[in-house]
Amino acid sequence: MGAERLKDHSKESRTFKVRAVLAFFVVVVMLCVLVGRLYYLQVVEHDRYAAMSEANRVQLQPVPPTRGLIYDRNGVLLADNRPSYSVTILKEEVEDLDTTLTELRSLIPMTEREVESFKKRLKQRRRPFESIPVRFRLTEDEIAKISVNYHRLPGVRVEAELIRYYPYGKSLVHAMGYVGRINEKELGRVDPTNYAATHYIGKLGIEKFYEDELHGEVGFQKVETNARGRVMRVLERRDPRPGKDIVLNLDLRLQQITEKLIEGYRASIVAIEPKTGGILALVSTPAYDPNMFVTGISSKNYNALRESPDLPLFNRAIRGRYPPGSTIKPMIALSAIDSGIVTPSYTIFDPGWYSLTHGGRKYRDWKKVGHGRVNMYDAIAQSCDTWFYDVSHKMGVDPMSKYLGMFGFGQVTSLDLPEALGAILPSKEWKRKARKTPWYTGDSLNMSIGQGFFVATPLQLATAMAVIANRGEWVPPHMLKGTKKINDAGAEVLEPADFSDGKPTPADVVLNDDKHWDDIIKGMRDVMHSKHGTARRSGANSSYEIAGKTGTAQVVGIKQDAVYDAEKLAEIHRDHALFVAFAPVDDPKIAIAVIVENGGGGSSTAAPIARKILDAYLLGTDPLVEDQDDK
Repeated sequence: MGAERLKDHSKESRTFKVRAVLAFFVVVVMLCVLVGRLYYLQVVEHDRYAAMSEANRVQLQPVPPTRGLIYDRNGVLLADNRPSYSVTILKEEVEDLDTTLTELRSLIPMTEREVESFKKRLKQRRRPFESIPVRFRLTEDEIAKISVNYHRLPGVRVEAELIRYYPYGKSLVHAMGYVGRINEKELGRVDPTNYAATHYIGKLGIEKFYEDELHGEVGFQKVETNARGRVMRVLERRDPRPGKDIVLNLDLRLQQITEKLIEGYRASIVAIEPKTGGILALVSTPAYDPNMFVTGISSKNYNALRESPDLPLFNRAIRGRYPPGSTIKPMIALSAIDSGIVTPSYTIFDPGWYSLTHGGRKYRDWKKVGHGRVNMYDAIAQSCDTWFYDVSHKMGVDPMSKYLGMFGFGQVTSLDLPEALGAILPSKEWKRKARKTPWYTGDSLNMSIGQGFFVATPLQLATAMAVIANRGEWVPPHMLKGTKKINDAGAEVLEPADFSDGKPTPADVVLNDDKHWDDIIKGMRDVMHSKHGTARRSGANSSYEIAGKTGTAQVVGIKQDAVYDAEKLAEIHRDHALFVAFAPVDDPKIAIAVIVENGGGGSSTAAPIARKILDAYLLGTDPLVEDQDDK
């Protein structure tokens, strides 16, 4: 048995002292670190954390309303809201913005324009701890890449929001307009409280005009947040009031048929319901997809649209100013007979030209050999220029300007198309101010056949037809049919549009003798259905009667003895083709204006298109299917 081992108390004492000293040293070091950290937080970073602590309490956050939907007259959805995911940055949580953007660009593609747009939005007025969008419409793959890298990207979030979506794309852009990102100028003119959380606003057309109704009312929620701005819990919420759903007079089926019929042309067509003034179709081609503009269009795509020679961004229907050509002859004839200058039976002999003085300049008729002996009905049906030269010489410009003004030319009469132009209705006073020259008799002759200084928009021509169809009763054209609402029974009903507080309605056209309406309409009916009518081919075999008028407007001047030859001219210098009409004559349900730029003759190009549109609306036919069957 070995010797019993005794404890070394001296060694244990030394070990204990070493450990105690080491522990004391560690405690002192930790205390120093703690004191240093307290000093840093309380002294060095006092101002920063004092400011942040103010946010560590209940906050009032705005909740954006859902934008109202837009429907056509038959209940087809024209403008929808769809969820979209965006990557945003909360500036208050980002230490180095440039580094964060660089990290973000390494994960998802971002253009320089998107970065520049973000920095502009960063400088706009905003609430504290309000996130700022960097890129929109993220894919699922991009969302996943950002999500798994949240730890590297403080302040970066993926947020969902509802954005505008136009399911029919370019078919309706010139009729409805579109919404886009709200900018600094727009923020300055809207209610900052109601738009506190709104990123989009109407930019053009219906979306712009009815912005107040479509936007809705912002809601609010009281939330408890931490010092980093993160929401801990919602304490109280007041839901936003969604924007109103609106119903337009547009007929989507007619709109799409119309668009297809003039596809490939630079053209415009406007169709109106005379009794209500509702715009059934408003087409301008070529067009563009409004969805590109909602979250911001790329520079490449925008430049392509802007630099296109066909001007797809240009709304020809309400802003295109064209010489109306012979389409205004019914109104010129009306001004002559209702003013007592001539009677409907007034007859002249047309040799193919008219001269103010013997041996003077010859104002040519479109038919080189002339129309022979014609009265007012023949002059309208056959579009005899010479009869109108003679009558305008007798009455001068004043009655023409007066009566044309009564039909809405030279002014904006539409109720809810903010971009519409008034074009030009010439008069002696207008020429004196605009051209600094007096009015000449030759100016009156040119004006009588829709040439010279006189220009009109397709909307104005269609409106004038609606007024004639109503025999002088004015119902201003408008897009809105009404707004949807829920009644007491919980059913969705249409609340009719109320324009009583809007612009004043033009006065009805009151004639000295009401039977002159019959005279003018008879001449327009003969255009379509008489033996010598200029649009008799388009009126043939119709199950209903049409009152119409063809027109051909010169784009470039032709020398006195020169002959117009379309083949020798560049396409852009060829005549415009025009046609206006309403139908049925005994109970008008639609008034229409067709303009095809550089399309040639109104009877050969514009009138056949109009006939197909009239059949599509009144008879329910599909001219596109019929054309395919014929082929």
